[in-house]
Amino acid sequence: MTTHPRHLQLTTVDTQDSIRMELHGDLDHTSADLLLDEVTAQLARRTALTDLHLHCADLGTVDPMGLSALLMIGRRTTAAGVRLHLDDRPAKLDRLLDLTGTREHLTHPHPIGAAKTPATQDSALPARPTGPDGTT
Repeated sequence: MTTHPRHLQLTTVDTQDSIRMELHGDLDHTSADLLLDEVTAQLARRTALTDLHLHCADLGTVDPMGLSALLMIGRRTTAAGVRLHLDDRPAKLDRLLDLTGTREHLTHPHPIGAAKTPATQDSALPARPTGPDGTT
């Protein structure tokens, strides 16, 4: 069986404090950079942004590079204090997120301004065991 890739097309709708990007087509090794570059540019241009909505209803195949792009977008939005929303996810995307253990990470809403500073990251880490068998 031969499959024909659907090239990713982005439709962006801006409001004062949010952006909605509609994803049409496959998010794969040929298109992951397109999405990541567009999101990165929007985050740089829109410093007062509070929410980024990726509308996924027309999303086709998502390969490992596509998932990697979504994870990088999650890191960049968190660092910028922007909430990421994966709206209208198709069942196949939810299955991929469940299989990879990334669903909670990408779909759990983070409060505005939740970007972690190095000081808060260090204080949130549990103490490391010191004994050879993992005991303290």
